Amino acid sequence: MENFSKLIEDLSSLLWGWPMIILLLGTHIFLTIRLKFPQRYIFKAIGLSVKKDKEASGDVSQFGALATALAATIGTGNIVGVATAVALGGPGAVLWCWLTGLLGISTKYSEGLLAVKYRVKTSKGTMLGGPMYALERGLKMKWLAVIFCIFTAIASFGIGNTVQANSISLLLETSYNIPLSVTGIVLAILVLLVVVFGVKGISRVCTTLVPFMAIFYVLGSLVILYLNRAYLGEAVSLICSSAFSTKAAGGGFIGTSVMMAARFGIARGLFSNESGLGSAPIVAAAAQTRNPVRQALVSSTGTFWDTVVVCAITGLVIVSSVLAYPEIDHTQGAALTNAAFAKLPVVGPLILSVGIVTFAFSTILGWYYYGEKAIEYLAGNKRKRRVWFISAYRIIWVIAIYIGSTMSLAIVWNLADIMNALMAIPNLISLILLSGVIVAETRKYLWNKNLDENSDEIIELKDN
Repeated sequence: MENFSKLIEDLSSLLWGWPMIILLLGTHIFLTIRLKFPQRYIFKAIGLSVKKDKEASGDVSQFGALATALAATIGTGNIVGVATAVALGGPGAVLWCWLTGLLGISTKYSEGLLAVKYRVKTSKGTMLGGPMYALERGLKMKWLAVIFCIFTAIASFGIGNTVQANSISLLLETSYNIPLSVTGIVLAILVLLVVVFGVKGISRVCTTLVPFMAIFYVLGSLVILYLNRAYLGEAVSLICSSAFSTKAAGGGFIGTSVMMAARFGIARGLFSNESGLGSAPIVAAAAQTRNPVRQALVSSTGTFWDTVVVCAITGLVIVSSVLAYPEIDHTQGAALTNAAFAKLPVVGPLILSVGIVTFAFSTILGWYYYGEKAIEYLAGNKRKRRVWFISAYRIIWVIAIYIGSTMSLAIVWNLADIMNALMAIPNLISLILLSGVIVAETRKYLWNKNLDENSDEIIELKDN
């Protein structure tokens, strides 16, 4: 088992090393240039995200689809993950993380566009879409679509289930002495009560939970930044200078090279916002939207909020706290995060606890939906088979939450990382090969100012 664990760890490091970073970042840059910097439409996109488009086809509102995607995306990685990047890559990692998010807006836009462009409607009127349908309908590569769904279904039990449940149970046991088994049972019941209502139930909970958890966490972080205000200027300067410097960062940080700062900052940014992973477009396909570009714009705001805003604020909190309190241990991500928030008496640890619990719980809900749709695709067009597959998946999912809450899962983190990397590859292939379609749709609806025009390209999926 020890050798197997080492093998999994090495494979995870290989897949999430420079090759994957270059592939993902390269796709971000390629799409940014080809789409003439869609980041310039971010405020228009934010405006669209809060508007209801009831006359359009879809299962949930555009904001509901965005909230569900954000629920799966904003997680413990935004808190502990950023701190880990700073601990390993120095303060310059924050800037690289932020730049990755800025470029990733183009990829998230493209994913959302293809999801709506190639989505299908079931006999019950619900929408299905995502990279698997883009691969099948757009590229005629059903075999690659099947591979994507297999990796997605497996990955959902890692990053979206067991490791999130484990984070919640360990936090509640450490902070409030709540037994792991109790947390596991309660968490499994809560998740079951939500997922039985399908995407509408998940969307309803996420629409309520995501704004609350984001505002609560950001406001708490802003309070800490206010307490550290004397060091903010130095923190920003240190982040910018050390991102491109080969000298020691200073301010008590370990000396790191520009390569280290770039590696850990880019990797954390890519892993945090999931742009290019292929997960978010699965729920984007369910949105009530008039045409592919409207939802593409809304989807792109997910990366903006996740990385450009939340990760940047977390990074500033971490770096300014180390400068303000040099005694903080900045060599371990989790310890660094705890120490930074602990400097805000009573309220700080509460903000961190509520943030981690709500972020992790919402991630479970979002990734359940991704996994379910992957299973549904694998089940094919036979209605009875789909019902059996989804029912079995739901039961196993709930049981896995309890198992994740009560067991040590060090090896599962690395397995989850591997599956995420493997599901990203087919999605990136579809984005690159279908980039011409993305440009054509963007020209038709956005550049030619036809955002209010309806698209009637949805085809109906026939059940057997």
